[in-house]
Amino acid sequence: MHIDLKKEIKESGPGKTGLFILLLMVAMALLAPVIAPYNPYQQSTTSLLPPSLSHWLGTNHVGQDIWSRLVFGARTSLLVGFGVGILSTLLGTIFGVSAALVGGLYEKVLMRIVDAFIVIPMIIVIILISAYIRPSILTLILFLSLLSWQGGARIMRAQALSLKERGNVAAAKSFGASHFYIAWRHVVPDLGPILLVDFIYGVRRAVFMEAGLAFLGITDPTVVSWGMMMRDALSFSYLNVWQWWLVPTGVALSLTIIGLTFVGHAAEPVIEPRLRGAEVA
Repeated sequence: MHIDLKKEIKESGPGKTGLFILLLMVAMALLAPVIAPYNPYQQSTTSLLPPSLSHWLGTNHVGQDIWSRLVFGARTSLLVGFGVGILSTLLGTIFGVSAALVGGLYEKVLMRIVDAFIVIPMIIVIILISAYIRPSILTLILFLSLLSWQGGARIMRAQALSLKERGNVAAAKSFGASHFYIAWRHVVPDLGPILLVDFIYGVRRAVFMEAGLAFLGITDPTVVSWGMMMRDALSFSYLNVWQWWLVPTGVALSLTIIGLTFVGHAAEPVIEPRLRGAEVA
């Protein structure tokens, strides 16, 4: 029985909640120039002000409006998240499907490389690389993508091994179709729902990693980031500013991750039908 991803999310309470949260965060990021009353980089002499009508969440240590930075910080997190989600899913699909279709030595070597990458701590590698390369949004997206496609590749390979035994694939092979043609016309289209689930979890992982790395100072200091905001707020934890500086930022980050988790959890039966007692046809 084919499992409809849209139906799975619609029938799941947490799935609908997660989708609502995610759409809210995306809307906030897209409308940042409209709903942010100040330039997030603009400094002033009115530092560490409490919340007021002119500054909804007060100001930070250099007089920047916290609400404006919070809104623009959503752009950074979602840009990195969606960028890594797209690129890592693409890489996982290319290597996973090609390993299943080509087989032989290529598959064995590629799967050993995948196993090796999976056991390497991603954050350690990025910290080492950042010592030699200036961190930026683009380089962060590239590094996180190159270090996070392996899990998806294993899933894509397993599904492609099953799909390549179907009659339409066998017929295409008998007519001399290339591996690329078989993958593009007969395998990848049937992986659509699984690709979306892998993408969702890739976005969640990237959002969390971006905030963690920014909190550690491994980021472009000229870019507004939720992780950097929390790091700066902790420097003034001895004052009451954490109430309007640290907490809202932490809540925004947590809600984003929770939203992605709920959507991913609601869509998990697409990968493992036994979670709802179904089988994929």
